[in-house]
Amino acid sequence: MRCLVVLLAVLALSQGSRVTRVPLHKGKSLRKALKEHGLLEDFLKKHPYAISRKYSNLEKVASEPLANYLDCQYFGRISIGTPPQEFTVVFDTGSSDLWVPSVYCKSTACQSHHRFDPAKSSTFQNLNEPLSIQYGTGSMQGFLGLDTVTVSSIVDPQQTVGLSTQEPGSVFTYSEFDGILGLAYPSLASPYSVPVFDNMMQNHLVAQDLFSVYLSRNGQGSMLTLGAIDPTYYTGALHWVPVTVEEYWQFTVDSVTVNGVVVACDGGCQAILDTGTSMLVGPNSDILNIQSAIGATQDQYGMFDINCGNLGSMPSVVFEIHGRKYPLPPSAYTSQDMGFCSSGFQGEGDSQLWILGDVFIREYYSVFDRVNNRLGLAKAI
Repeated sequence: MRCLVVLLAVLALSQGSRVTRVPLHKGKSLRKALKEHGLLEDFLKKHPYAISRKYSNLEKVASEPLANYLDCQYFGRISIGTPPQEFTVVFDTGSSDLWVPSVYCKSTACQSHHRFDPAKSSTFQNLNEPLSIQYGTGSMQGFLGLDTVTVSSIVDPQQTVGLSTQEPGSVFTYSEFDGILGLAYPSLASPYSVPVFDNMMQNHLVAQDLFSVYLSRNGQGSMLTLGAIDPTYYTGALHWVPVTVEEYWQFTVDSVTVNGVVVACDGGCQAILDTGTSMLVGPNSDILNIQSAIGATQDQYGMFDINCGNLGSMPSVVFEIHGRKYPLPPSAYTSQDMGFCSSGFQGEGDSQLWILGDVFIREYYSVFDRVNNRLGLAKAI
């Protein structure tokens, strides 16, 4: 089964966006969880970029569980307005705007999802500014407003929220989410729009100006942690990668190798770490080289299939990033559905910007550090 998120994420890397859902609840703080297990003191010595010993009552660490839908979509729940109206969104590091459907939208996609009603929120303010986002396989139009947004235990006041009035086509109609919450840099946001995490930082609502992501495979346990790093989700040490362009979470990949031979990204290439893309996307020619190296064959629909019986003997695909090797074993880059196996690599035209999506992030716990403009990567549990 192919993921709808692929359609959304393999877009004309202009203003990306994607998906996420989960029940709204107050997550246990990292400090409390570590203290319960007798690990707090040792953790604070070893992880200076995690939650600090002292912070104000406003500053928080919030844990937002993410539901895993078929290893394709990861959902979280937020609320908007007073009293709160709930929505499922994608916490998307490949875009920067927050938007949900509105009651003014009559498109089929809006009718099949939760819609925000400004008239029912006492804290809503209309900014009277238009919002228009074009995706590779869909688009939305609407307007911007201000309202209170709650993510887990963090209450984010005066947050810019996009409300759709049109969602043409069928792309969003069958999605498992209502809207999108972008976590990329403000330079990628629409005019007059402030990203949610930026607003949280400006209002000192998070203990540290960073967030981290753990994505599970085949089940529960996925987590977005706002304001801290949670060492229970990875093994070994975090390795830091500088952000090269502060727009997407963009960085340099040195090379991609199979069995020690460079098969893609020869001489280096640029990539983004994107929680909203289900697959691992690169230029067609490079991806074809990888498909050939792992033994994937193209079917009549243009998809790349893998013989499930070969998984035990297939090679790892190794991404070298900032001088370190990040291997993806066959279990990471293949998916199985109803007895069929398929490749998690996908070609996208001649774009030279790689998208390291959920295929990569499931294997490597990821920290998005706005303090130092860098990414932290460690082997996920």
